[in-house]
Amino acid sequence: MKEIVGIRFKSVGKIYYFSPGNIKANVGDRAIVETVRGVECGEVVIANRQIEDNAINSPLKPIIRLADANDLRTVEKNKQREKDAFRICEEKIALRKLKMSLVDVECTFDNNKMLFYFTAENRVDFRELVKDLAAVFRTRIELRQIGVRDEAKILGGLGICGREFCCKAHMGDFNPVSIKMAKEQGLSLNPTKISGTCGRLMCCLKNEQAAYDSLLKITPKVGAIVVTPDGDRGRVEDANLITGKLRIKTEKSEVPVTLDRSEVKLLKDAEIRLNKEELKALKNLEDK
Repeated sequence: MKEIVGIRFKSVGKIYYFSPGNIKANVGDRAIVETVRGVECGEVVIANRQIEDNAINSPLKPIIRLADANDLRTVEKNKQREKDAFRICEEKIALRKLKMSLVDVECTFDNNKMLFYFTAENRVDFRELVKDLAAVFRTRIELRQIGVRDEAKILGGLGICGREFCCKAHMGDFNPVSIKMAKEQGLSLNPTKISGTCGRLMCCLKNEQAAYDSLLKITPKVGAIVVTPDGDRGRVEDANLITGKLRIKTEKSEVPVTLDRSEVKLLKDAEIRLNKEELKALKNLEDK
């Protein structure tokens, strides 16, 4: 067992473990730590806790100190510096006519590095832009091209459900989302219906998939062969996983009957498959 403290550097970001040493940290405290990017100030989201050694991938770096008033003033100054850097970088991008869109700027606590996040449809030669920015800020400059999902997480917004983006509100990391999930959940494979504001598959498909997996285990799928309470064999033409209602075309009647999944006996289940045309048309929705 090892004692750890969990620290997050963004409001909804990944939690990193650090060694507290003799420091007693409470949730909500700000702490100064050294990361691969340099010295940074983060928020304690997990107080001192013992965890199994195998839950830690690498040796833990120690917490330097809990942030004091001077440290918090430095953080505020850095936020203003980030705003100025964003404005100046946009001016430089326009001046050099680069086909890129600036999304966010981050400044490490010790001012040893500034990170500029941008999106672009293709690769961008930003070497001259880096020189311009280094001349202005006289610190290490790093430009990172990010995907549309990351852009949505940084900028935030409201989804078609009327709530804040899942990625902005509570998701620390992106989970893989597939077209198959939409198919299994009985959704229309219309890109405008299953994609979010970022233009990729909605993250809520992944959030709800576990519930649909459970329902798929107890619900005959479209194409399944079942036996009705009257003893008639039939084929499932439509299945509502949420309500459990099945529309069944029997061998003895041209008119489909609607029954609950608990009322039928499954003889042979069907499989939910994507055809090549569907995959080809929607594959880009899975990209980051």
